[in-house]
Amino acid sequence: MTASAASVRVRTPATSANLGPGFDALGLALDLHDEVEVTARFGGRSTPVEVTVEGEGAATVPRDERHLVVRSLRATFAELGGEQPSALTLRCRNALPHGRGLGSSAAAIVAGVVAARALTGLTTHDDALATADRIEGHPDNVAACLLGGLTVAWRDDAGAARATRVDVHPDVAPVVCIPSFEVSTEKARGLLPDTVPHADAAANAGRAALLVHALGHRPDLLLDATADRLHQHYREPAMPATFELVTALRAEGMAAVVSGAGPTVLVLGAGAGTARIRELAQGWDVRPLQVDTRGVVVDYATV
Repeated sequence: MTASAASVRVRTPATSANLGPGFDALGLALDLHDEVEVTARFGGRSTPVEVTVEGEGAATVPRDERHLVVRSLRATFAELGGEQPSALTLRCRNALPHGRGLGSSAAAIVAGVVAARALTGLTTHDDALATADRIEGHPDNVAACLLGGLTVAWRDDAGAARATRVDVHPDVAPVVCIPSFEVSTEKARGLLPDTVPHADAAANAGRAALLVHALGHRPDLLLDATADRLHQHYREPAMPATFELVTALRAEGMAAVVSGAGPTVLVLGAGAGTARIRELAQGWDVRPLQVDTRGVVVDYATV
């Protein structure tokens, strides 16, 4: 067999899941991006994976088959029933902080899934959500990473991941407050109870529905719309500083929530309040961002 090679570049946005009441359902893409260039050779002698990493996680992420992008690539090639590359080279430029609740794992998974599909000749993302969901275990972050904007994700009666995208009102101005400490998603999820009071579930259903409307049409309703009784307070023992900041911000009328599993704090509709956020979040990395409206971006190239 004659060896052939192809290369793709994939850009994936940061994402914030839950957004308060929308636990495991709502996600928002933000204009902070990781970039991955994948070069694959098919045919010929198998060689070890080569991985280079710049930026976030450069000192800690694995440089072999354990790398999450590589694992996602391999899983996607296997799912598609295609030939596994005999050689893989990854160049990763990471801007998304790890272990902070900004979707770094979802970005890596989506990059691997979309890159593998592109290298196989698939130029659409029609089935990418299903594959990414199977790897990640829940669809909220990967849906927003794929589609951009605000996404509502769910599983149908057969258990398949589905998602739809909602345009965000231009007055919504996200600000993220990133702490220096990490909290693992597994640890944060481990604090959640198996059951919650019916009244709390009902309250969250109403607020989650209101939140979709507020983000799309009525940013003035964001404070009420981001109230949560389902998951955030259960996680407080893992990140007390996060909850102190959320409480302080909400006391001043700002729609602050825990971003994903934390510990980053997301403020929605901040606008001119950024200066006050910096005062309250001293010692945190405070970044005004925009909503990413494109989702994953692929640049197809043959080498």
